[in-house]
Amino acid sequence: MHIAPYDNANTPIVDVDHDLVPLNYFNIVKLQKGEVFEYSVAGYETCVVPATGTVDVDVEGAVYTHLGNRNADVWDGEPEGVYVPVGAKVRITCVSDKTETFIAGAKYDKVLEPFEVRDAEIDIVQYGSDDTKTHRKIKHILGANHHDKVGRLLVSELYTVGAGGWSGFPSHKHDTDRYENGELIETRHDETYNFRFKPNYGSGLQMLQREDNEPGDAYHIVDGSTICIDKGYHPCSVLPGYEMYYFTILGGLSQRSLKQYFQPTHAAQLHTIPGIMDMVAKFK
Repeated sequence: MHIAPYDNANTPIVDVDHDLVPLNYFNIVKLQKGEVFEYSVAGYETCVVPATGTVDVDVEGAVYTHLGNRNADVWDGEPEGVYVPVGAKVRITCVSDKTETFIAGAKYDKVLEPFEVRDAEIDIVQYGSDDTKTHRKIKHILGANHHDKVGRLLVSELYTVGAGGWSGFPSHKHDTDRYENGELIETRHDETYNFRFKPNYGSGLQMLQREDNEPGDAYHIVDGSTICIDKGYHPCSVLPGYEMYYFTILGGLSQRSLKQYFQPTHAAQLHTIPGIMDMVAKFK
């Protein structure tokens, strides 16, 4: 599902119990200096990540000041985040001239403790190559390093390295908890993306193939596009001459660690893309 960019007026773009991705929650909050946004999401743990600007975040008395150090765009520095427990009351205050702040969420039924993730703690993985047109960098905000502190939520930022190319290839899916000969070979994780392009008039393509070797769907993605992925194989690409970024939210049904099932038709290419298995290991 493609949600074209629009002025969401600080209301959720992907709300609780969404028809396609009920395990996800996503909001974009835009504030001017001194403005405040308050929220609480029952049944979902969340993560506050400034895309640009700087904010103070108060999670029921636990205060995290000067979160976020990017000004021009999401390429202007490293991300930072605050983990928010299920149902907690949050107060976000803009302390820079303005901010655009992402709120990512995943359905969960236990209340954990809040914590912050500063830029020095971001887990960065780079893989692929220019030759295979798959060169990209992933910045894990809530990744493997925080596995024991988070319930079901995974939050990361993905960047193409250089201009043009593919991401999410070889194609994979994660739409059902599935075992084979007693071994878990796939997990159900709903996924939501928000895309940005550099320059911002760039664009790309999101594929969604429901069945191996059967025709699928394709969506024209632009700066600010949101994509909700409920099932199917889902690689994406950016036009030559442009860089692509997407904020990524994963919410697991039965566990936090992601188990991707690679599309059989293209699985042999796992052995042609440098570093891809290191990338897979970080989604835990």
